[in-house]
Amino acid sequence: MSSAPEPGSSAPEPGRPARADVPTATYRVQLTPDLGFAEVAELAPYLRDLGVSHVYLSPILQAVPTSLHGYDVVDHSRVRAEFGGIDGLRAMAGRLAEHGIGVVVDIVPNHMTVPVPESGNAQLWSVLKDGPASPYASWFDIDWRDGRVAMPVLGDDVAEHPPHPDGEVVRYHDHEFPHPARHYALVSFREGPGYRRFFDVASLIGLRVEDPEVFEATHEVILSLVDEGIVHGLRVDHPDGLADPRGYLRRLAERSGGVWTVAEKILVGPERLPADWPCAGTTGYDTLNRITGLFVDPEGKGPLVELFLRLTGMPEDYAAVAYESKRHAIDLFFGAEIDRLTALVGGPGVREAVVELLAAMPVYRAYAVPGEPVPAESAELVRAAAGAAAARLGDERGLAEVAERVLYGTPEAVVRFQQTCGPVMAKGVEDTALYRWYPLACLNEVGGEPDRFGVTPERFHAHCAALPQGTMTTLSTHDTKRSEDVRARLAVLSELPQEWAKAVEEWSGLVSFDPALDYLGWQNLLGAWPISAERFTGYLLKAAREAKTATSWVGPDPEYERGLRVFAERAVLECGPQIAEFAARIEPFAMTVSLGQKIVQLMMPGVPDVYQGNEVTDFSLVDPDNRRPVRYPPEPASEWDAAKLLLTRGALNLRARLGHGRPYVPLFAEGSAAEHAFAFARGERAVAVATRLPVRLARSGGWGSTTLALPRGRWQDLLTGCVHTGRVPLAHLLARYPVALLEGDVADDV
Repeated sequence: MSSAPEPGSSAPEPGRPARADVPTATYRVQLTPDLGFAEVAELAPYLRDLGVSHVYLSPILQAVPTSLHGYDVVDHSRVRAEFGGIDGLRAMAGRLAEHGIGVVVDIVPNHMTVPVPESGNAQLWSVLKDGPASPYASWFDIDWRDGRVAMPVLGDDVAEHPPHPDGEVVRYHDHEFPHPARHYALVSFREGPGYRRFFDVASLIGLRVEDPEVFEATHEVILSLVDEGIVHGLRVDHPDGLADPRGYLRRLAERSGGVWTVAEKILVGPERLPADWPCAGTTGYDTLNRITGLFVDPEGKGPLVELFLRLTGMPEDYAAVAYESKRHAIDLFFGAEIDRLTALVGGPGVREAVVELLAAMPVYRAYAVPGEPVPAESAELVRAAAGAAAARLGDERGLAEVAERVLYGTPEAVVRFQQTCGPVMAKGVEDTALYRWYPLACLNEVGGEPDRFGVTPERFHAHCAALPQGTMTTLSTHDTKRSEDVRARLAVLSELPQEWAKAVEEWSGLVSFDPALDYLGWQNLLGAWPISAERFTGYLLKAAREAKTATSWVGPDPEYERGLRVFAERAVLECGPQIAEFAARIEPFAMTVSLGQKIVQLMMPGVPDVYQGNEVTDFSLVDPDNRRPVRYPPEPASEWDAAKLLLTRGALNLRARLGHGRPYVPLFAEGSAAEHAFAFARGERAVAVATRLPVRLARSGGWGSTTLALPRGRWQDLLTGCVHTGRVPLAHLLARYPVALLEGDVADDV
């Protein structure tokens, strides 16, 4: 592999692929049947000029042909035909390489999709046809019941439309199964499946990638692309679902030659990635939440929580809501998993203890490996959860015994417990609690803690100082609950709680529907404005079904959802002018937060990732809203657009010139407004300055005489062209933009 760009050099030369061990910056592209390899190849000149070193692609192996995301893999042996196949991939990689751009791909080791007519999952078909005798029986994480696997596909209409044989298949709606066969049983969709799945998604069946033969078969194509020099980095989807994430990452590193790899590991609060996981870091949710917090005013917590409680009637204690949401998810989705885990831990008598322990776990996974000493922090975490569960259940001894069995018991009990923690957290917190408890929705992100308002500069500097250089940083992804610019608008509300409360009460006086949902609707309507009634309705439907308080995916309430549609349409139509006025009033502050978030993410340690289209403003909500097509090249339609594009291009090209290894050095302003400046240097070559809490800054009279001492040398602001030296008044440094991107003279770089 070639080395990273030399310090002081320009962006990668045309014809020289940027195949450094660690990218300088990635650009995430969501491939679809309408946006394949040929279309990505056409972006090469644009992405080169933007300063990107690598394109970061969503999964490229064969998925369900109509899939718009690619995580429903059906065939690991071929590159997806709808994108252009292997020939299209090679052509794209060649075109990107001509512009100095490498390729990072998203891989899905945890699961495959189950049979439907277009799935083509030959391995699972063989297992359903031949049962344990199939050569692929070891591929899937199946709980055989009398030699058969339960397939939960039958709907409530099964009496009127039963499964029926049709030649060599059994058909049921859009499902197909082998016929004749006795190695599967079709059961109600309300029942748990006879296999480990991805969270509660029965259409995705868990793979036993811990089996070396399964690993080799499912990774052969990806590893060959690495060997061929077409793929230069990997992003591992959902490692928490694996039996042994550390062992998997070790095998992947060994077989890939140590290619740059990041894992989609969700870290909560003080949790850190295990030091013995052989990967460069995470995909960046831990940093995303801290960046958002840096721009949230902690003084807004009291009034915003009070407003939320008054409007919704929800309890004040978020932890109680999270617990109830996890219990709800366990009862609704995970009965089969609990039964299986209970049998492994110690029988029916401990079922409730197992449930309570899972509900009390505060993270997605403990880090116990069967046969090895349990890390002290993992043991402490599980035992603390057992203590909390015991307080609820009134069985301290029983919970203590269960905790010991999931830490030190049989290998399968240890593994199954950890594989169940992730789904309970994901469905209980991500997809339930975060839609129920939302005083300030920008805090309700994957891995976020919505009851924690604000991150101090000191804490953020400490986070950056400990961050691995190769970890990914991000602000928006295909899975974020709302885009970075929506979060920027909402962060401003933490500084305007009284004005916001007045506005919401006015809008609610015109249009109201469900107290448990309306306030979430108003926040997201403002954050995404302008938004069509159709898009807003789609968001609210998903939010209501995820919250599961009045309707849900498994039990939709048609009457409730009709009312929700009316509310969404009326809110957009009747309150649109007032919402537009409020959005315009806060736009200067939201722009300040948006640019502040961006410069921090792009210039802090790590590998910055830009989600497609987010080099300009993007006011998208949760998927599928955030996966809409992007127009290239983006044409700035506002001052905010132009400034964000200028900043992104300047920062990414500067990162390309800097390479890696520049130390992170906190800088501190002096003066009455010092708390509103967040600044740091990257060695002696770059300085980033952001404005935080802009409303309070404006109300206090601005920067006044507050100054920032720059490191020695001459510093050019890449956004304005101005040159600065020594101690600079912030009123001068930030006169044109609320951020400054400074590059030091090459001659001063010693």
